[in-house]
Amino acid sequence: MKKIAIGFLFLSVLMLRAQGDYPQDAFRPPLDIPIILAGTFGELRSNHFHSGIDIKTQQREGLPVNAIGEGTVTRIKVSLWGYGKVIYIAHPNGYTSVYGHLQKFSPKIEEYIKKIQYQKKSFEVEVFPDYGEVKVDKGELIAYSGNTGGSSGPHLHFEIRSSISEKPTNPLLYGIDVPDATNPILEKLFIYPLSENSLVNQSQEKVQVDFTKQSDGTFLADKVNAIGKIGVGFIGFDRQDMAANRNGIYAASLTVNGKVYTSYDFESFSFGETRYINTLIDYEHLGRYRQRIQKCFKTPGNYLSIYNELYNNGIIEIREGLSYNITLLIEDLQGNKAQLTIPVEGNKEERKVAKENLKTDYYVRAKKPNNFDLEGAKVYFPANTFYEDFYIDLKKGKDTVTVHTNTVPAHRNFTLTFDASDYSPEEQKKLFIARLDAKLRPSHLNTYKRAGIFTARTRNLGTYTLAKDTVPPVIKTKNFKEKQWLNNYKYLSVYISDDLSGVDTYTATLNGEWILMEYEPKRNTLTYNFDDRILDKKQCVLKVTVTDNVGNQNTLTTSFYRK
Repeated sequence: MKKIAIGFLFLSVLMLRAQGDYPQDAFRPPLDIPIILAGTFGELRSNHFHSGIDIKTQQREGLPVNAIGEGTVTRIKVSLWGYGKVIYIAHPNGYTSVYGHLQKFSPKIEEYIKKIQYQKKSFEVEVFPDYGEVKVDKGELIAYSGNTGGSSGPHLHFEIRSSISEKPTNPLLYGIDVPDATNPILEKLFIYPLSENSLVNQSQEKVQVDFTKQSDGTFLADKVNAIGKIGVGFIGFDRQDMAANRNGIYAASLTVNGKVYTSYDFESFSFGETRYINTLIDYEHLGRYRQRIQKCFKTPGNYLSIYNELYNNGIIEIREGLSYNITLLIEDLQGNKAQLTIPVEGNKEERKVAKENLKTDYYVRAKKPNNFDLEGAKVYFPANTFYEDFYIDLKKGKDTVTVHTNTVPAHRNFTLTFDASDYSPEEQKKLFIARLDAKLRPSHLNTYKRAGIFTARTRNLGTYTLAKDTVPPVIKTKNFKEKQWLNNYKYLSVYISDDLSGVDTYTATLNGEWILMEYEPKRNTLTYNFDDRILDKKQCVLKVTVTDNVGNQNTLTTSFYRK
């Protein structure tokens, strides 16, 4: 039966794709409130495109979340980061809907998942119910909105994916109504010289170009003098009605004298390609200024499938004595537009700004493996860790080394190895590899230790060190005191934290029995719901044990009364 069901889903998807359309009436909104977006599909995020829409929940948690259509729950996951508490529902028409950052599940699903959590004695679980085991109807309550996982505020993360390919598609293509009569915003324009002999306004470095709004609502850039190969980049965002959020645009195109050079949109993409976002943006500019410039030209290592048209990789050849009329157009899904015209004259001028070329003693060839010895440490880059060849800045040291700066993106994990054999075995137990931020604050990396050699894998360039943590985690009661009566309490709360290597594991018992305490790392809080288990004892003894990432451990034992 499963094979028949999967075959039906596959045929459904093929039919929909052949029609080039998406069902408009099959689904209802996941919330019974006006749909206002805090984030759009394809929005530029750190190392990935946003794979759904973020729906505002009126700055609060606990709003009912409903199934958008009839279906079966195929996956439930509870994790500390990522989507937090999330539900996946497969629908008969070949699509899967995803609901993330949930506060809690509906009673039916909550009972199902808590049984598994108690069986595994773990808050974090991931289960894949058999097809048809947990069915839901269209509009049925499945959960309540929340702020779990990597969420930075209460909202519902919502996706629609293909059930076969698992590729996410823009949920607004399915008839979900989001009022939007507001044009996207073009904020900044940049022109890039792309060859050794190219110049833009007498510069070999990228140039920011000013522009003004015209009477017809379009924009006109200041005249650009250039020669050689150039590219266009921009900073822009979209804004829906009733919201001030700087959301991502849906589509961008670039034409030169009427010919399309670049056209791309965020209708769909695959999770396997999402990290290639770092080739769409100017990553060096992001590292220096925390701004994301979208490039309208394609650079080496860019394997994104978002392009509809691409001529000469979006690179424009400017010849002396010729004039060029370049048009940049950005759009949202409702057809609101921002159009910018860039007049370019082919003039060969005197160079005033030379390209800054960093040259060091170390050179990385992107398509080959690279190994460097930094005295107290070694760094190994597998082939294709980087998109392009470059000179890498490496600073040697005994316990602290610098691996370039975070202005170059790494597509794959690379390996850092520290020699800690000079430390005693007892000292080694408390050591770990840490990345230092701009204020030299360490953050823990999962560290593999063997015979005094410490190894960690990461995709972030920067400064790394061997850090020591000898302080056990902190545990405190939060909403009750020792021997307090808690008759009218719905839950009890405990504060836990570790300010160096970080919390690794925790466990809690009540009168000797394991209990489920939900961990919210953003608030450093463990919470136990009294509805989980009714204990036939007036005096209850709570025991919480927390271990950090190097094995330091602390235990809190306290008691309270409850009828």
